[in-house]
Amino acid sequence: LPSSESEFSLLVYFSPHRMKLPLTVEEIMNFGESNRELFIKSSTYSLIPITVSEMGLTISWIFSSDPKSISFSVVYQESKDTPLDQCKVLIPMTRCNSHKETIRGQVKVRNAGIYTLIFDNTFSRFISKRVFYHLAVERPVIYDGSDFP
Repeated sequence: LPSSESEFSLLVYFSPHRMKLPLTVEEIMNFGESNRELFIKSSTYSLIPITVSEMGLTISWIFSSDPKSISFSVVYQESKDTPLDQCKVLIPMTRCNSHKETIRGQVKVRNAGIYTLIFDNTFSRFISKRVFYHLAVERPVIYDGSDFP
């Protein structure tokens, strides 16, 4: 049995009742301005694992859902082989009223690894959801003094 609530939630999210959509930083940078769409069946959830190799990046997201709310979380793991008890919950599972307002957020990449966005509809027994989302990755701006006279 899991030893903590966060370990239990991780166990749930790495079970087979999910859809997985792995992305790299390069793929996200090629998203352009368009939104993507996820269809999440009732009683399931979707994972978007983002593999990051360079530190200092910022991963940001914007999403809305239809119909009704969706739960959202962000989890970090060092590699795909990292044991569940060593994964870190960066943003705890939160029920979002994303059908009423657009949800925005970001995480700063402090370590290379896999940053997984979780869209959870397991609380809904009958209603499937559509999630419209946009992801972006930004590199830090480093001032090199080159425009100094």
